[in-house]
Amino acid sequence: MASESLPRIDTSPKLRNRLLPYCRLKPGEVWEDPLSGHRVGVLDATREDQVSLLMKGNLSVLGIHDPPYNITVGNRSSLHLFKTSLEEYMSFSRAWVSLALKFLAQDASFYVFLGADQRAGFQPLPDFMLLMRSFPEVKSRSFITIRNQRGYGTQKNWMAVRQELLYYTKGNPPFQVQYTAIPKILRGYYKEVGGVRKENLERGRSPYIRAGNVWVDIQQVFYRMEENVSGAYAQKPLLALCRIIEASSRPGDLVTDFFSHSGTTLLACEILGRRCYTLDIDPVFAELTLRRLEHYRRTGKRGWQTESPFPELGG
Repeated sequence: MASESLPRIDTSPKLRNRLLPYCRLKPGEVWEDPLSGHRVGVLDATREDQVSLLMKGNLSVLGIHDPPYNITVGNRSSLHLFKTSLEEYMSFSRAWVSLALKFLAQDASFYVFLGADQRAGFQPLPDFMLLMRSFPEVKSRSFITIRNQRGYGTQKNWMAVRQELLYYTKGNPPFQVQYTAIPKILRGYYKEVGGVRKENLERGRSPYIRAGNVWVDIQQVFYRMEENVSGAYAQKPLLALCRIIEASSRPGDLVTDFFSHSGTTLLACEILGRRCYTLDIDPVFAELTLRRLEHYRRTGKRGWQTESPFPELGG
């Protein structure tokens, strides 16, 4: 029995062409949600006129972006997950980052998922970090690692299981400490508080471990999970997006995502009571984003697991 109802869309031109007639948005168009105020556009993140069309004069307090990593993912390159020269990739990065920062509020947070190719001098991670130094309006705050459950490697190297996540801030944005679902089990560090000698668990604000800059408690998305979106390769876990949004925004705030892909950022915003303005250059992934929101509102489910988000295609 097949594990996925759709193959990887971005490397399947024939499938993509079959899906295009079912896409409601065409390049340059934006949909606005009448219920929660979300906006979804088929737009180019490197063009100011198109980003302006999405933002409609608004500024966001949180940007979460998952651009292509300039790494051949799954041994296949595509328009969305492409591999090009480092110079071209950095030019692309400067263009979209400049616009992403331009449409941030005075006090805002900026997160970027990225990769490091251990077979090519760890590009583009160090190069992107250096690029960010050229934007004085933001300052580096944390380098987060998300531990994947599956990875790649050989018998002659350490298996690559990390997902890099960079965190920057502009001004003085809100930050709310987050806790994992992992209970604290170590005790014995005693300290006198208010004349009472207490051990570390008694002094803590939560019985659970606080989330640090290494996340080992987040499950990598795969086909047996409800949130899985067939055809959307390298989908980010909903829990990771929810953690970022809860830490760096408040209910009602505006969140931006310039690489919507499977629509995880928008779905997390819907669940947590934020507005999301998101775009994707491909009408198919914009349609996936719309369908995922509609599917959640209709069924309460956060994805399709192994079912197809495009039932019109049939078997």
